[in-house]
Amino acid sequence: MATKRIFIVFVLPVIFSLAFGTAVMTDILQKPDRELNMWPMSYSEGFSSNNEQIEIIGISKQYSISEPIEIQVKIDNLSFNCGDLYVTIYSSAKNDVITQGGFFEQCFENGNKILPIGDEFSKVIETPGSYEVVVEMVSKELKNISTRGAFTVT
Repeated sequence: MATKRIFIVFVLPVIFSLAFGTAVMTDILQKPDRELNMWPMSYSEGFSSNNEQIEIIGISKQYSISEPIEIQVKIDNLSFNCGDLYVTIYSSAKNDVITQGGFFEQCFENGNKILPIGDEFSKVIETPGSYEVVVEMVSKELKNISTRGAFTVT
């Protein structure tokens, strides 16, 4: 009698929860416009970009080994007047993160739409190769816009 109660109270709800959760996830992922995005700020194939609203300023196509990569970002979207700016450099061949910079609570001053404010992104890459810089701006409402650019180090 006690084993029936244990089964009904503890085991049966777990089985129903797993079955129901699996059915819901299967249904959601079957819809063509849905995807399971567990980490929205990751570097993935589903990378969203809106080049009209965000632009990398100061990036060259080629740098020497000792030359610093110095960039700024221009935002042309009124809903992104405050937020966090992330600049990440990836190795194009391996998709490995080379360096990353985070600039938190970036708010535009007097219509100036150039970021980072009061700081700079400057990195020296000492290994020759092809690289990609990804810039993301995340607003306080957790909306994000991003763009990318490519360069080589010789």
